Amino acid sequence: MTTTQAPRDLGEIRPRVMGFEFDDSIPRYWVADAVVPTHMGNALHLIFPMGERFFVRAVKHYADQIDDPELKAQIKGFYAQEGRHAHEHEKVFLWMERQGYDIRRFLAIYKKIAFLGIERLSPHKLRLATTAALEHYTAIMAENALEHGLLERVHPGMRELLCWHACEEIEHKAVAFDVLQRVDASYALRVAGMFMATTTLVGFWFLGASMLLRQEKGLGLREILRQLRASMQQNPLGRRVFLRGMREYLRRDFHPWQTDNLALARSYLARIERAAA
Repeated sequence: MTTTQAPRDLGEIRPRVMGFEFDDSIPRYWVADAVVPTHMGNALHLIFPMGERFFVRAVKHYADQIDDPELKAQIKGFYAQEGRHAHEHEKVFLWMERQGYDIRRFLAIYKKIAFLGIERLSPHKLRLATTAALEHYTAIMAENALEHGLLERVHPGMRELLCWHACEEIEHKAVAFDVLQRVDASYALRVAGMFMATTTLVGFWFLGASMLLRQEKGLGLREILRQLRASMQQNPLGRRVFLRGMREYLRRDFHPWQTDNLALARSYLARIERAAA
């Protein structure tokens, strides 16, 4: 079994109740005043809530098998944080609909394929392995956004939500993996979870962004490709997130806390909490 100690100052994993509001002061194109990166962000808003509730279900199925009191406490914090994330991102749905976007069709397709289909057909261990791999990806995405200043391109009305979510993803990034290691430390299972995580994340992210872009009148393919190229130059997701994520996760001795980025997350959380005080 792979073991790595969490940072000593991790402490309690606790949810922070933020109460974000999304009004019409937020521009339609809230990432760099550009449509393509905005819809890449909007697609994540749509994916996250049902995805995070899936994470909770996957971990909860095995929670009674965990005897370690420290990990049991972290699991409870994981549930609470993921529940808050889902709740806050769902608030963006109403804002998107006020902007004139049809999001319900994508949400229905996403639910039918991912949760009424793939989840129900998958063994519980594969659901947990997929969750552990997706948590690795979200933690890398979070670190990438904070470390490279990507949130500076985001309108302030959305920035705090994304920053808060990113920081808490880093805090609880090892919980699902630690549960998986205690349930079944099989390397083959871990690889299967990474395959499932990569294909579903890329697939639904692409589908969500595509369905939103199709609703933009007068937006041609050439302009979409131009903006996509510029966005990937600014934030090369393929290399920084997916290639890095697979390279790290597929090491036999991998553990999420081999990359200790807790101080990065806590520094941003402190700023958010000072601003809210």
